[in-house]
Amino acid sequence: MEVATIVNEAGVPEGGLPIRVGCDIAYEFAGPTPAVFLVRPSTGPRQRLIEESWATTPATSYHDYTDVFGNSCRRLVLPAGPVTIRYDALFDTPPAAEPVDWNVEQHLVQDLPDDALVYTLPSRYCLSDVLAPRAIELFGNAPRGRAAVQTICDWVHENITFNADASTPLTTAWDVLQSGQGVCRDYAHLAITFCRALNIPARYVFGYIPDIDVPPPYTPMDFCAWFEAYLGGEWWTFDPRNNRPRKGRVRIAIGRDALDVAMVTTYGAAQLNTMTVWADEVPDDRTPAG
Repeated sequence: MEVATIVNEAGVPEGGLPIRVGCDIAYEFAGPTPAVFLVRPSTGPRQRLIEESWATTPATSYHDYTDVFGNSCRRLVLPAGPVTIRYDALFDTPPAAEPVDWNVEQHLVQDLPDDALVYTLPSRYCLSDVLAPRAIELFGNAPRGRAAVQTICDWVHENITFNADASTPLTTAWDVLQSGQGVCRDYAHLAITFCRALNIPARYVFGYIPDIDVPPPYTPMDFCAWFEAYLGGEWWTFDPRNNRPRKGRVRIAIGRDALDVAMVTTYGAAQLNTMTVWADEVPDDRTPAG
């Protein structure tokens, strides 16, 4: 007997995994400061927005726009003094971790779609031209397709040590390779760089990841980075920091690297006082807490 699975427009089976995500950020500004926030996911592949809320204290007007990568941005001018921004949302996600297909093909450059070509080029943090000789040395003989990307992820996962103090806003993939240390964005940058050096389109992804079915020790939730590689006509999720498929991943934005998807861009001096981030499975009644 065949059992039909009802899937909504985001590709999420009905009765999926509800995930509450959001952040609470407190700043101090010397004067009125223009800013752009990129903390709001939208309905997309493997995630369906159910409800969301946004609040600034003091109340501040804003408008939304979509950037060149299709990301949902919120633009506003924040007043002088202390300002708190709180975003909270409920998303439906698939009940299972990201799919893995070892048979997807690696495209020849001439067969890539036009909009994937930008993700084969060097970018601010992903110096694929500089690291091309090292990429060929390490991975030139790796099997093509998904196996090539996974081989890269395995190498980055095993050879880079997580260190929250090792990275700065200027750290590139070359720096990470030299130091052997970094945070999740650095793992992603290095893997993206190696992929592009082998002509595999790879794009940076920024979002929320809950710790569902993850063994201890647990770490405090924060914004996370991973990447997607274009194989077999689709974009596939890879995560060299965690190096395993995960449940409940909610994507906020994509870009060439972290420069394109900054969580907050302020056009003036800003002092960050506190930041709290959450990504949690919620009960079946799907009522957000808080």
